[in-house]
Formats: sequence, structure tokens, C-alpha cells
Amino acid sequence: MPSMPMNVALRSAMDVMLGRDENVVAFGEDVGYFGGVFRATEGLQAKYGSHRVFDTPIAEGGIIGAAVGMCAYGLRPVVEIQFADYVYPGLDQLISEAARLRYRSSAEFTAPLTVRMPCGGGIHGGQTHSQSPESLFTHVCGLKTVMPSNPYDAKGLLIAAIEDNDPVIFLEPKRIYNGPFDGHYDRPIVPWSSHPLGEVPDGYYRVPLGSAAVRRAGEDLTVLTYGTMVHVTEAAVAETGVDAEIIDLRTLLPLDTDTIEASVKKTGRCVIVHEATRTSGFGAELAASVQESCFYQLEAPIERVTGWDTPYPHAQEWDYFPGPARVGAAFTRVMEA
Repeated sequence: MPSMPMNVALRSAMDVMLGRDENVVAFGEDVGYFGGVFRATEGLQAKYGSHRVFDTPIAEGGIIGAAVGMCAYGLRPVVEIQFADYVYPGLDQLISEAARLRYRSSAEFTAPLTVRMPCGGGIHGGQTHSQSPESLFTHVCGLKTVMPSNPYDAKGLLIAAIEDNDPVIFLEPKRIYNGPFDGHYDRPIVPWSSHPLGEVPDGYYRVPLGSAAVRRAGEDLTVLTYGTMVHVTEAAVAETGVDAEIIDLRTLLPLDTDTIEASVKKTGRCVIVHEATRTSGFGAELAASVQESCFYQLEAPIERVTGWDTPYPHAQEWDYFPGPARVGAAFTRVMEA
């Protein structure tokens, strides 16, 4: 199989779906001629024409609102919000319209809408280009929320999202577009070509929504994580020697509770790792779920390793970013409890 960085794998997914289904359209700011700020749509307009892959004004509410109308007429729009930090003007259209369309119309209409958004830090983007807003979407009934950690999953999950008849928020950790990032910013960049999950089939395949992956089997503790933090967690395991089982959630909603429960009941300990702000972050929901379903098997308090409750800083980015040292310290606390 060919090796692809994540942005190319995403482009391949859209290429496959544009070719398979004439109702699929892709649009957003600079996604057409320019090919997207991270080049995830490069070449698609030239291949499929400006009526199917096109640029929009800088108006996130308009982008999502137009997409909801297209859904009602039978199209399957794939829209790009240039950075997840810019989605807020479009939240009313997402929450009040897209997420509710099937329910309020008694299934007469659906919203097969996919909203792609680069998210997370690690690129010196500062407070308005580094946010991880996934918990805002998991709180909304009617939305599905996805965050891949590698190119293979990214392509398969994006195809599944485009084919889904309900709106899907598809978050793409921008720091791992070009390679798996383990949190050691002072080390050379590792390309996806050196990672087995950088191998991506050219054609059609699906990774089902709502299915987590066990990235590493272990006996000492369970780590629940997703996106960039999967690779940070793997680095922490290697550096501490803790025999941790790493669960890559892949889809936050619907959540694969069966895989989570089976792992925590086996290990008796749980650490949750995400880059987003701590308070009301998705880790809080995970901790509550584990506490409810695995209370009698837990041998130590659940630990969370997250971003801080501050705007994402520019000058002190690596103090904010949950690196392998912070994750490893949580391992130690849980094992010694």
C-alpha cells in the first residue's frame, strides 16, 4: 500500500467519495483553487469542477447554513472550517438546524453533513489557531464527533462520515498531518512513511464510526485518549515502562463503551489524556462513564492529563501541551495509589 501523510489520506477519502457519489460536494474557505490551507483538498477542484469543489466567503455561519439547505435537497456536503477556532459563528446552524433536522422533521429530512476542522496545538498558532473544542459538539444531541490519530483511520473514518445520514464533526489534529508527534518538540520530525498506520489503500474502505481501537494491549492500567495524544501516550509508556493498555477512541460520539469497560475492568486503573481544556473537557465525561460502569473494579482514582484552564498560549506552548512527562507522572500516581 502507498504511504500517505494524514492530509493526503483525507484528500484521498474525498476523492473517492466525489467519484462514487455525484451528490457529494466540498466547499469552504480556500478549498478550491488553493487546495485548502493545509492542502487537504488540493487538486480536487481541477478534477471535479468548480460546481462541486468551490470556495466560499469568510462566513462560517453561511458555510454551514448553506450546507444544511443542501442536505435538505439531497446533497452530501463536506465543508471545511479553516481552523476549529473559527467554527463559533456557525454553532447556531450546527446545533439548532443540522443536529435537529431529522428529529424536528420526523425523519422527512436528514442532514448528511460532514464538517472538517483542523484542531489542536503544537504549531505555535497561539490562542486562535490551537483550540480543541470537541466537548462542545459531544454535548449536542444529533451530532457525531470524530477525531482520528493516523492516516489509515483518517481516510476510513472520513468515508464513513460522508456516507452517514446525520451530521458529523470531523476534527483533524493539525500537528499530526505530516507525521506522528510524540510530544518531544525538540526532536526531529518523524514522517508517516515510517509508521505502519501511514500505509493507506488508494481505493474505498470504511472505518466504522463508534468503534475504538486498542493501540497497545497492557495489564497495569488503561489509557483513554484520541488524536495527537495517542502518540504522546505511546511515548510515555516507552519512557516509564508501565504496561499500559492504550485505547484510541477514534469516535467520541457515539462512544465505544464496550471496549472501554472491558479494558478498565481488566486493568483496574484508568488515565484519561486529552489536549483540550480540563474543566468540562471530554475527559470529564469519560471519567464519569468509567466510574459508573467500573466502580467495583477500580483500584485507584481516575487521573486526567489535559490542557490547562487558560487560553492556549503562544510563548509557553509546551508548558500547556500535555507532553509525555506529564502523562508519565500520572501513570506513577495511579500505580502508587
